Amino acid sequence: MSNKRGLWVNEHTFVEFDKNTTVPLSQEIASRGRSIDFYNLGMYLPNPDPVLKKMGKDIQVYKELLSDAHVGACEINRKAGVKSLNWSIDRGKAKSRQAKIIEDVFKDLDIERITGEILNAPLFGNQPLEVMWKRTNWWLPRDIVGKPQRWFVYDEDNKPRFLTKTNMTLGEELPERKFLFPTYEWEYENPYGFPLLSRCFWPVTFKRGGYKFWVIFTEKYGMPFLMGKLPRGLEQKDYDDFAETLKNMVQDAVAVIPDDGSIEMLTGKDKGGGGGGSSALYESLLKYGDGEVSKALVGQTLTTEIGSKGSYSASKTHMKVRDEIVWGDKKLVESTFNQLIKWIYEYNFGTGEVPVFSLWEEEDVDLTLSERDKNLSETGQVKFTKKYFTKNYGFEEEDIEVVPPPNPPLGKGRTEEGLSAAEFAEKMEELFPDQQALDNAMASITPEEIQKQMSGILKPIIDLIENGKDFNSIMAELLKTFPDMDSTALEDMLARAIFVSELWGRLNAEKEK
Repeated sequence: MSNKRGLWVNEHTFVEFDKNTTVPLSQEIASRGRSIDFYNLGMYLPNPDPVLKKMGKDIQVYKELLSDAHVGACEINRKAGVKSLNWSIDRGKAKSRQAKIIEDVFKDLDIERITGEILNAPLFGNQPLEVMWKRTNWWLPRDIVGKPQRWFVYDEDNKPRFLTKTNMTLGEELPERKFLFPTYEWEYENPYGFPLLSRCFWPVTFKRGGYKFWVIFTEKYGMPFLMGKLPRGLEQKDYDDFAETLKNMVQDAVAVIPDDGSIEMLTGKDKGGGGGGSSALYESLLKYGDGEVSKALVGQTLTTEIGSKGSYSASKTHMKVRDEIVWGDKKLVESTFNQLIKWIYEYNFGTGEVPVFSLWEEEDVDLTLSERDKNLSETGQVKFTKKYFTKNYGFEEEDIEVVPPPNPPLGKGRTEEGLSAAEFAEKMEELFPDQQALDNAMASITPEEIQKQMSGILKPIIDLIENGKDFNSIMAELLKTFPDMDSTALEDMLARAIFVSELWGRLNAEKEK
């Protein structure tokens, strides 16, 4: 029996597989179990963070850094950039009933607290979050609680496990859809993520050492020394009594000394402390440590390391860097909550379009720009386009429809154009200089004269209507009388004339009664 592996193309042709292709493409080749730097001893994968490895400690050492005032301020600053954003559930193509359930779930959750816990991931590398489910008509989360990072480890397959008292070597396997693990800078080599506080460890350590030596320096050289002088040949008791006098003088600032003695006051410079220069060394060390912490956590130092020139432009650049960091943290929060939404759908609705959790910033309207646009629009001579509104006010194109501005309400002496009578007259005089002369001429004609003239003009037409037998005969006579008139206009004029004639007759009949 042949050991060859291959495929019969037809009854006569056999194609042998390549002997070098012994591992399916779907199988992992480069694994920890087969690598040269990992030995499977039945234990969990240790955190490869270099600081923790060198110190021989766990992630708890980074929590102690948060007690530093500057580290804590940077933590608040970074988290505030995301926690200040608004959140919403974008339905998209999801069914309205299902999307409403998701919205109600998130309204009941403490989004601000949970967001703050998710944002611990950049600080410590990751943040385990346990989802507390409840059963009503649906399986829904009633809360999400952050748990200590040191309780969880990863196995050689990068799967998280929970260390318990009964299993401290490998940990227990976690159930599905129970724990969320937002991770910062995840890598196959380091599933624990990269903790930004590791970059703060040494700056804070040197800062604390600097504080200690600065205090010693201040105690030693900050307070002036008193030096007493006595003539030679005195007994030791005289020197001891004089030293006690100087000691009391430090407290009371009062001393009585022999007339052959003297007291001098020595400052830090006289004592070899170098005056303020030596003290500035410690201050520089502390400022440098704070600057390194700022760069590690918020990506910039604003103006703390900027001189007297160029601080404004530099601070704008630094704020842009911070905004980019906030944007990255925002995506981390959104992906975590969207993973939760997918789990809710898998438990309750199966497949289908899923709504999306999103964070967004409510942009402030430029009041100066809006006031200017309002004044220009009210002139009636400027019309803004949809593109202008989307560019300057942050609207989406499908959110707005540009329409002509409505006219102001009539009344109080205003015309349909929104102008008062005086304003309208003034505007017409500017546009038509001869209009006033025409208005004066029209005002000189009385209504009676206008009625007499119109009666003469309309009399031939009214006579045709009164003598005509029907509509067609009247039309024929009118065409003879007005051969150059358009028939359509003539028909319209005839209809109006008949209506006026009938109305005229009715009014005259009413008068005769």
